[in-house]
Amino acid sequence: MKKLIRGLREFKASYFCTHQELFEQLSHGQKPRVLFITCSDSRIDPNLITQAQLGELFVIRNAGNIIPPFGATNGGEGATIEYAVQALDIQQIIVCGHSHCGAMKGLMKLDSLQKEMPLVHDWLKYAQATRQLVLDHYSHYSGEELLDIVIAENVLTQIENLRTYPVIRSKLYQGQLNIYAWIYQIETGEVLAYDPQTHAYVLPQTQLAPSEIDDILLNSPTTSNGDRSGNTQPEVVEISEEVVLTYQGFPISRLSQEQMQRIYRGSGAKK
Repeated sequence: MKKLIRGLREFKASYFCTHQELFEQLSHGQKPRVLFITCSDSRIDPNLITQAQLGELFVIRNAGNIIPPFGATNGGEGATIEYAVQALDIQQIIVCGHSHCGAMKGLMKLDSLQKEMPLVHDWLKYAQATRQLVLDHYSHYSGEELLDIVIAENVLTQIENLRTYPVIRSKLYQGQLNIYAWIYQIETGEVLAYDPQTHAYVLPQTQLAPSEIDDILLNSPTTSNGDRSGNTQPEVVEISEEVVLTYQGFPISRLSQEQMQRIYRGSGAKK
């Protein structure tokens, strides 16, 4: 607690004083650009990993970055989604899972949680579709490899749950909303994004226009591989007969290209 109180004083004396204009603007209202849905895990900070300023992200956090289907519960997730899209006119949603997710570990041993943590057990049941998919199709995997699969599939499952909300479905139909699936790797700081065209997780910049990628590279203090050598060419890996930019990190480093194509094709992709 002492550290937190010390932090409050440092915030007021340093950051707040140098950003008074920003806080003055925020006092009159908020205009976030993105709804960021992620896990409650203390090791992930949406503003930190995206370097977003205060007021730019509208955030939902819970165990396992889970969104119950519309009508399944009267919890805060649905109300927050509705407010974000309808009242704040947010047009971009990111569902972000992360490596080593404790909630996803619990999901795969759900029955054992019922006695010790009944509330956690009941909450994780909203990810039952993820659990069933993994049990049916990936039973020959285990350990960290299986956990990576669960994490990746769960993000896609939660996006499917998002689509059950009337306000989301309406905005998508009108072309006024985009939804993205991300996975954050704690040990490398890298983020991968699901690409529905290649059915793989790739670097997020591959989903931007060429001019937008050039702008990122020109204004980035480091190259895509994290060094300052001046080499701005990221690694290229061939997936599903297409060439996409990717990163040798979670979860690609442990899987062959054949496995990647099978695992990360997405729950709604053609078999």
